[in-house]
Amino acid sequence: MLTRSNDRLDVDLLVMPETNLILLASVIEPMRGANRISGSELYRWRLLTPDGSPVLTTSGIPVPAAGGFGMEQEETPLFVLASYNWRRSSTPALKMRLSQAARYRSMIAGIESGTWLLAEASLLDRLSATIHWEDFDDFSLAYPHVRAVKDRFVITSKRITTAGSLPTVDLMLEIIRQRQGYTLALEVSRLFSYEQDSVHSETQPSPSGTGLHMRDPRVAQAVRLMEENIEQPIVLTRLARRVGISARHLQGLFQQSTGAPPHVHYLALRLNAARRKVIETKAPFADIAAATGFNSASAFTRSYRASFSESPSDTRRRLRRPVTASEEQP
Repeated sequence: MLTRSNDRLDVDLLVMPETNLILLASVIEPMRGANRISGSELYRWRLLTPDGSPVLTTSGIPVPAAGGFGMEQEETPLFVLASYNWRRSSTPALKMRLSQAARYRSMIAGIESGTWLLAEASLLDRLSATIHWEDFDDFSLAYPHVRAVKDRFVITSKRITTAGSLPTVDLMLEIIRQRQGYTLALEVSRLFSYEQDSVHSETQPSPSGTGLHMRDPRVAQAVRLMEENIEQPIVLTRLARRVGISARHLQGLFQQSTGAPPHVHYLALRLNAARRKVIETKAPFADIAAATGFNSASAFTRSYRASFSESPSDTRRRLRRPVTASEEQP
């Protein structure tokens, strides 16, 4: 599941009653975004409920189900989503089904309060796991055989746990990063947030990386400079000087904040900008290369292929929008 691949990943989502809509969206929307941006069905999901009937979310909006969660010998990864009153769902029958699923499923994830349900089914024994910060102390006392950690998400060999809705977005971005690479994960993250200095600011909001945690203002400033200098990339030493720290210090801060060094993030920004031009314009690839800071069309094509597993011409041919009859008229 977490190896580099452009093969489609199917995921089953077991949605418990009184799950937050935002929690469900935190799982689905990054996958939908990855599909839309890539122009490929990289992810497909199926919604399950305990008995196959629609379940009500905390907003009173029902979530339809493709089926009930049974005893099938499925290998598809299973994400267990729960928010409030999870104990009502923690029946002996459900715990038995979860235990059965663990024999076959390649991965089982506890999303927010889904962590409680996995622990109840003894699926987290002797493993590290995280939980919403409000529940951390109670969870630690209730399950001494689980190594509770205060983190946004935890991935082990066959288990995943998350600490809430936004940490779940972070998890999904990490899954995309591990499967399709940093460049796509960064572009998906930009669908979910933006930075703005003030509510009354007249400047346009600048897309930033949800899940890339640019809390350090120096990293955020460096990213803004990168975004403003796509055509003529700034070398690391100059970038660090404009931020007011050494190049080595900026590298360390960047690695802590984003999980990648500055040059990887900068290249991802440039490649994503190039890909949008490939798809949305008819510009020659040499012009796109120059506009996104590449020395030559061949260098651009090599970097593009390494990141997206296809050439710019392949992308344009695959995703070219059909011309309508009205557009063909002079």
